[in-house]
Amino acid sequence: MSIRFTPDEAWAFVERAHTGILTTLRADGWPVTLPVWFVVLDRTICCTTPAGTKKVARVRRDPRAAFLVESGHAWAELAAVHLTGSIAVVSDEPTESAVRQLFEAKYASSRVASDRMPSAAQRVYSDRVTLRFTPDDRILSWDNSRITLRD
Repeated sequence: MSIRFTPDEAWAFVERAHTGILTTLRADGWPVTLPVWFVVLDRTICCTTPAGTKKVARVRRDPRAAFLVESGHAWAELAAVHLTGSIAVVSDEPTESAVRQLFEAKYASSRVASDRMPSAAQRVYSDRVTLRFTPDDRILSWDNSRITLRD
């Protein structure tokens, strides 16, 4: 048996993950890698972020991106899915609405109510945009639990 996930297994693994790691590129080409909350919509990765962030500026300047989810502590438990593709700011209301609904279902119990945030944070988070990462056909994945260990 291969330690790689099938595409269906890879997407199921991604959907179960709580936090993903998004990599975008600075103007000088260096990567910036950040943890994000995300949802899966039609085998794309969607996240939201304050509109004025450098992340949004990087996405608008260069759509190349990568996305990673992983799990496991011991070597024999390590599993991950790494995707490469392009990312863009979403500008259509039906997609934004679907993403909001998916976020509410996935993260309602993890969020901080905006009225509990400091006023500066409330201002930053009040103007959000949706980003949509569309992967290419390359899925790099592994699940070390599939390796048969010798006694």
